[in-house]
Formats: sequence, C-alpha cells, structure tokens
Amino acid sequence: MPQPPYTDTPDPAGERQPAHVPGSDTPMLRTYRQLIGGIWSDAAGGEWLESINPANGEAWALIPRGRAIDAERAVAAARSAFESATWRTMTASARGELLRRVATHLESHIEALAVIEARDNGKRLVDVLPQLRTLPKYFHYYAGLADKIEGAVIPNDVPGVFNYTRHEPLGVVVAITPWNSPLMLAVWKLAPALAAGNTVVLKPSEHASASTLELAAMLEAAGLPPGVVNVVTGLGAEIGAPLVEHPDVAKITFTGSDASGKRIAATAAADLKRVTLELGGKSPQLVFEDADFDNAVNGVLSGIFLALGQSCIAGSRLLVHESIHDRFVEHLVAGMQGVRIGDPFDAATQLGPVANQPQHAKVLAFIEQARAEGARCVLGGHAVHPANCGAGWYVEPTIFTNVQPNMQLYREEVFGPVLAVCRFHTEDEAVQMANDSAFGLAAGIWTTDMARSIRLAERIAAGTVYVNTYRSVSTLSPVGGYKHSGYGRENGIDAIREFLQVKSVWLGLIPVPNPFPQTKG
Repeated sequence: MPQPPYTDTPDPAGERQPAHVPGSDTPMLRTYRQLIGGIWSDAAGGEWLESINPANGEAWALIPRGRAIDAERAVAAARSAFESATWRTMTASARGELLRRVATHLESHIEALAVIEARDNGKRLVDVLPQLRTLPKYFHYYAGLADKIEGAVIPNDVPGVFNYTRHEPLGVVVAITPWNSPLMLAVWKLAPALAAGNTVVLKPSEHASASTLELAAMLEAAGLPPGVVNVVTGLGAEIGAPLVEHPDVAKITFTGSDASGKRIAATAAADLKRVTLELGGKSPQLVFEDADFDNAVNGVLSGIFLALGQSCIAGSRLLVHESIHDRFVEHLVAGMQGVRIGDPFDAATQLGPVANQPQHAKVLAFIEQARAEGARCVLGGHAVHPANCGAGWYVEPTIFTNVQPNMQLYREEVFGPVLAVCRFHTEDEAVQMANDSAFGLAAGIWTTDMARSIRLAERIAAGTVYVNTYRSVSTLSPVGGYKHSGYGRENGIDAIREFLQVKSVWLGLIPVPNPFPQTKG
C-alpha cells in the first residue's frame, strides 16, 4: 500500500490554533511530506511552513520547507526515472494505458481533493468541485494522444538515403504552479508532459500545496513508477530557483506573475532550457451598444467576480460604449447588491475569501491607490469581516468608474475582486483601448453584430477571445498569451508538442563512395 502524504498530529493545547480535521473532536495539525523518488519524506532541513485556511485565518497544516538540497534530490530522482528501463522502454500505448488508470483512480477521489483545495486556498466548494471533476478528462485526452504523435517520412532529393523524423521527450520537466487553481493547473502540465514520455518535478505555491501533495499520492496509487512525478514544496527563492537553475532540467513550465516569469525565462536562457509561461492578464471586456444587455451584464459579473478575480483571465477592464455606460454600470452594481460573502464551505456563500494574506493586502492597496488617483468607487472598496469567519481575508466586490489609462488600476493586474470601468466612443477606439496593455491573455466581446465580432477577434491582441460568453475552457482548446502574458500553449494538441523535440534520422541505402580515390601514376 502506498504511504499517505501526511500525518495528523493532535494539538490539544491549540498552540497553533489549527482548524479541525473533519471527523475529529480534537484539533489536529496535518503534517505533509514531500514525494521524491517514490518516498514520502520531510524536507532535508526539517523545516516547515504553515498552511493557513483563508476562510478563518487559522493554521490547519504544515508543509515541508524545501531548499536546494531537496531540489537536487528531486531532479536526480526524476532523471533516474527518465533514464530507467521501466520508463524509457515503455511504449507510447502503454503510457496511454497508465494515464487512463490515473484518470479512473482520480474519478473516485474528486470530492476529497475538493475539500482539501477549498480549505487551502479559500475557493467555494461549489466552485472547486466542478473544476476538479474535469481533471480525469485531461488524463484521458492525453492518454489518447500518447500514441498519436507521429513522425514523417521526408521526401528528399539526396539519392541513396532514407530520411524520417521522430518525436522524443525532452527529459526532466520542472512544473511550477500558483495558488489560485493548483490542481487544475498542475494537471494541465502533468498530463501532456507524461504522455510525451517526460518525468516531472512539480513545485506548487507555498500558499496552496496540500492538494497537490494529495494528488501525487493518487498518482502513486494508480501505478505511476517511482520518480516519474516528484513533488517538492517551499518558497520560490529557496527551492523554486534551484529547480529552474539545475543543469539536468530540460524544460520549465510555469504559471504565475509576469515578474516571476521574466526571472524564470532569464535564468532558463543561460542553459538554453525550454520554457512555457502562462502569466498574468489585464483582460478587457468590450460591451457595444447592440449587445444583449442582460447577457452582457451577467457575463461581465461572472468574468470578474465569480472567482473573486483570482483568475489569470479575469475580465478586469470593462470598456463600455458611451451610449449605454451609465445604465450598464447601474445594472452591474444592482447585480451585486446583497451578495453573500463568507465561509467557502457554506452552501449559502456566494463569494469567499482572498486566498492568502499577502494577496489580501495587495488588493486593498490597489483599491486605495485607485481612490488616490481619482477613480470613482461605485461599489465596495473595503475589507469585510463576515460573522463566524474569524480572521479570514475577505474583500468586498469593488467597481471603479472614471478609470483613466494612466492609472495603476487600468494597467496592472490586481488578481482580486476589483473591476475598472472605462467608456469608449467608436469601435476603433475600443480596439485601441483593449490593446493598450502589456498583457494579452484573454478578451471578451459583447455584440450581436457577427461581422463586428469576427473583425474584433482578429484585431485584439490576446491568446483567447470570447464572444458573448466568458471563462470557457476545454481540454481540447489551447490556452496561452500574447505579449507579457507569456508564450507556449497549454491544453489541446499544442500542449503535448511543448514537451517533445523532433529528431531527423538519415539511413544510407547504398554504399558511400570513396571520397579520396587513389590515383595511379
């Protein structure tokens, strides 16, 4: 039987004020381990980080505080597994079968994973459950692709040779994931990387590591060979950086801020490592005068507030045609009146907490700066303290109007429940405003004019463009950004190509002539 990734330690004195583990009458502090080479172990330095439940501000778990020595061990384990006969000689079809077993195993554990993730990052349980129910689909999809990546026979004009190509795995992949959707984004990276034949060292955010460690235990239980997936935890500077710098790492795939992405890209460039970056966004939503009004209101509210703005594609910049601007804003404000903020495990809750204390402080700082720069707050704008939520990190849904292009709120990603509203006069002005950003991850267009939607989808510089909908995502469709929102693609067939390299093979069919024939005389 595989080892569990944690132990539950009684803490009757309540020295750390841990949350209760379900089913226990005694406060418990869940102590997690790292997975390296198929062995669950503490960090080499014996240090820990507290995992805080953002719903009430209480510690509920301890996460290993890994450092460079743990990174070294994890990469060595991944490299050993990559070079082992068990993994190296496994056929693509066999890898596909293994990933199907992973998917089947996950299907019966989604509810347990959802509870862990909701406790770790504060997302409402009713939001986490449907998101995690899609995870097996990703493993099934890439299981099917594993033996469909074909080389080609190359027609060539060189006589007497046969030329073909093959697609080969890169080697050890480091996958670094954020705190907002840790399991979904981990699976986006794991499934194609494994299907392609790579091995992985996965490093989740220090603010939300528990669900990823639980996932690793399920991969192990499903039969993944030791060392094929390793999970290490800790701070970015202490263990993330050594992973990125390690000479035996062939590729880094990262989701997070553009500032961190730039540092990773610069470090990786020194060793010519491959990199996929899915970074931040300041995604515009363009609402035209001919839009289905109610549909657009609902879509804009969902795009920014449904995930509390803690989404890379959050529609955080709203551009509204001047003829409907005031009425549209009124309906947005009315739509958020009476919204219930509170415990993400309470079925009546409509908005949960911000995921961690540093982000909570950052969101409030953005709100104060917007006020200082002259934006008009028409909704929210304050921290809030729901009943029975202790010291949880909550912020009111917030809307600012009179936002100008030179303001911080217009230009920088908040990653919180804050919407910046601007007005436009013409279609060309709307496009110019939409593209007036360092980012280019997503955009929304709300119009009943199909010709306009097609024109604008071509003109807006974003990796994903939604028309009369928002936030859709599918296993089959690529996700990625333009400009500072990163490069490379996740999901769809494009993703597996990110983890493969092409080799050209030449076979001689006739003897090679003597290049230096002896001459008589």
